[in-house]
Amino acid sequence: MKKAIAPIVFAALWIVFSEFIRNQVLFQDLWVEHYNSMGLTFPTAPINGVVWMIWSLLFAAVIYVISSKFSTRQTILLSWTVGFLMVWLVIGNLGVLPYKLLIFAVPLSLLEVCVATLLITKFRKYK
Repeated sequence: MKKAIAPIVFAALWIVFSEFIRNQVLFQDLWVEHYNSMGLTFPTAPINGVVWMIWSLLFAAVIYVISSKFSTRQTILLSWTVGFLMVWLVIGNLGVLPYKLLIFAVPLSLLEVCVATLLITKFRKYK
């Protein structure tokens, strides 16, 4: 368990950074516009950031576990499916997903998972 901490923490930091850049810097206007069109306010309170940090830590832990059983390519595909595809299906079903975001979000989220997987793989070898 102790040797899992560093890989998970480094991957989680990358995921938090990646999510922040994508959703709060690059595409915040798109999210805000979409939520406004539904008569809603895009959630940006500090508690929302805390929840995303927890999600990032849990997602990194999931990637760690998956990577111990599968190849790098399989880990990326399984992790991306669990972390993103399933979430997008749910929020799309709820009507709160701006579909035009997906043209950018799909490749950026794949990059996010690839880097997180590589960080976990590399840090696992050094511990």
